[in-house]
Amino acid sequence: MNQTAAAQAKQFGYNNDYVGFAEIEPGRGMLCVNHEYTNEEVMFPGLGRQDNQDFAGMTKDLVDIEMAAHGGSVFEIVKGDNGKWSVNRNNPANRRITADTPMTFDGPAAGHPRLRTNADPNGMTILGTINNCAGGMTPWGTYLMAEENFHGYFWTDALDGDGNPDLSAQAEAAQMKRYGVPGRWYAWGKYYDRFNIDKEPNEPNRFGYIVEVDPMNPNATPIKHTALGRFRHEGVETTIASDGRLVIYSGDDNRFDYQYKWVSADPVTEENSYFGSPLLSEGTLYVARFNEDGTVDWLPLVHGEGPLTAENGFESQADIAIDTRLAADALGATPMDRPEDAQPGPNGTAYMMLTNNSRRKADQVDAANPRPESNFGHIIEIREDGENHSATKGTWSIVVLCGDPAIEEVGAMWNPKTSENGWFGSPDNCAFDNEGRLWISTDQGGGWGRTGKSDGLYALETEGDLRGHSKLFFRCPVGGELCGPYFADDSRTLFLAVQHPGTDGTKDFKGFERNSTFEDPATRWPDFDPAMPPRPSVVVVTKADGGVIAV
Repeated sequence: MNQTAAAQAKQFGYNNDYVGFAEIEPGRGMLCVNHEYTNEEVMFPGLGRQDNQDFAGMTKDLVDIEMAAHGGSVFEIVKGDNGKWSVNRNNPANRRITADTPMTFDGPAAGHPRLRTNADPNGMTILGTINNCAGGMTPWGTYLMAEENFHGYFWTDALDGDGNPDLSAQAEAAQMKRYGVPGRWYAWGKYYDRFNIDKEPNEPNRFGYIVEVDPMNPNATPIKHTALGRFRHEGVETTIASDGRLVIYSGDDNRFDYQYKWVSADPVTEENSYFGSPLLSEGTLYVARFNEDGTVDWLPLVHGEGPLTAENGFESQADIAIDTRLAADALGATPMDRPEDAQPGPNGTAYMMLTNNSRRKADQVDAANPRPESNFGHIIEIREDGENHSATKGTWSIVVLCGDPAIEEVGAMWNPKTSENGWFGSPDNCAFDNEGRLWISTDQGGGWGRTGKSDGLYALETEGDLRGHSKLFFRCPVGGELCGPYFADDSRTLFLAVQHPGTDGTKDFKGFERNSTFEDPATRWPDFDPAMPPRPSVVVVTKADGGVIAV
């Protein structure tokens, strides 16, 4: 009831999404949590929903609180003798990362004129990270934060007759349009010039990257790695290929956008396994083309190769790093149904979560995206040639087509042993446990009424006779999205993040059937206290006997 920006900057942030864990020793480590965005309607008393309105209620003080609630949290947790985890509040490395935390750049775009602003004439210092959705952990234990829907934070005072942004005065109008800038989801640009493209047109070029954080060192300046590309990163899952090189899979979470993969130039060694490693700046970024014959080609996004030349608007590798989407367009990558998390698996496999795409028309379907107006999404398995994650070719197949298999027109495809409770829609984040089972969390947004199920966590078999067989494990509260999951402690601990409980699609919640507000939410999870609004929270799942989960 009396929140301030200064207080929020020292508190756990809002809408926890990705969860990672950097182990210090068995039973002790740093929990790393992304804070994706804010829901004003259940955060602030008497305000109501603000996005896509005139933001009349959003004062500078409230904006400052929102900015402090974004970013990430890093803090030590310890497993007690009773098997329960708790926060060690005394670790000096515990800290918040916010939309105002100073960061730096590396890679080909660092210092480039298109990253320079009035406040940063050298293009090397950026304040903050925003809309941190999924993420990853490096093999050397640093925390990777993915910047996703950054476009929504930017503002313009120039509107056309229909109230839409007028980009006619912008030198980079085409690039801005391709990235959806400015989205005007927040009122930040009313109070801060850096979020107003009329005053700082280069500021959007400084977001949409992968940010590396050293969990153990609070004095280490976070790094935005421009070599990994600029797009709406959903996930940044790492693995070491059979040839020893670092490989990172990352999807661009937008309808009709692409799946990417980074391959380092050198193999991972003890000498280069550190925060700020060249393994994240020296290498090749690829984008996927899924062919009709079941093969996949990874197309290199390298300046001077193919159409990626100055004649086509790419003056250097820096332009490819900044305009990654346009470079992928030029290469003819396959437009996908919202590629979100992509988890590398054993034997050169990777599993892509394609959440949904209601805008795909019947004449736009292809082998890899076979359903028009897909409200439920699907999962693709990639098998890289030679069982090597760094390969530039491979094969692909569909593991499941999501949705209700009992409704013929949905066109779902599951293992026939999947029960009525086992099928799901809109796969989002995923992780493997120690048994090699793939766990999937869902994000249906306000469309959960199409399935009649709130979001949850499911275990999916990917091999053998049970391939495509799914079981429900955990169910979210109404209006919430399940994020994570992350297994630690030799799969004896499972971290889950429930974000925005009580917000999405609450008009479809029977008995409630209205929008949630601070005073009148659809649920008060997890406190169930009439004095408390719903709160995004991290959940820890352990087995009653302390054993391995799901075994």
